[in-house]
Amino acid sequence: MDNPMSAATAAVDCSGAAAVDAQLAADLRTPLRPDAFALSDEAKIDAIAGHFREIMHVLGLDLTDDSLNGTPRRVAKMYVQEWFRGLNPQHRPDVRLFENRYQYQQMLVERDITLFSCCEHHFVPIIGKAHVAYLPGEHVVGLSKLNRVVQYYARRPQVQERLTRQIAEELKNALHTDNVAVLIEADHLCVMSRGVNDTSSSTLTAEYGGVFGQDQALRQEFLRLIGK
Repeated sequence: MDNPMSAATAAVDCSGAAAVDAQLAADLRTPLRPDAFALSDEAKIDAIAGHFREIMHVLGLDLTDDSLNGTPRRVAKMYVQEWFRGLNPQHRPDVRLFENRYQYQQMLVERDITLFSCCEHHFVPIIGKAHVAYLPGEHVVGLSKLNRVVQYYARRPQVQERLTRQIAEELKNALHTDNVAVLIEADHLCVMSRGVNDTSSSTLTAEYGGVFGQDQALRQEFLRLIGK
């Protein structure tokens, strides 16, 4: 369980929503109110549990049933500690770079990164894979950090287009290069489980920076390496 963050700590460490995605352009930041961190995580869990209990009550569910009684708090903990933990900048990964002593200069690809997010329009899951690539310069990055960047931005209410660009821009900033490619393929339960109920379609988005955006052959090599 994450340690609850007091309002005072939030004011010092996060200074409101301004600290979230501050390294990104304004149009790429996840929309947050200025008082997004006025409550500790534990206080948020308590408040969300109360609201979700009321939703279940309105739906007519019997909250005295032992299978349902703990659901409001389970959902609240899931929201704060798991699904939406990427809203808290304290969870932003520290992307450590290493000197490229071996002078590796070819494309580095991390493919099939598990992606679990949540549609901000209907609050149902987005499930898929992310593929990222970059051209190393003087430094390389620990491979697990690429996964962690994807997970950090995925774990919040999202639209896939913004998520794709957020990941790309974070990697550009961390790696000190524009030569970054990101491709996401995902299934949206808002399409699959409601509305058109289409279980066969998927959504692909891509962002190509630097030479990836200029060199068609390089893009094709990236797509070949990830099986596209």
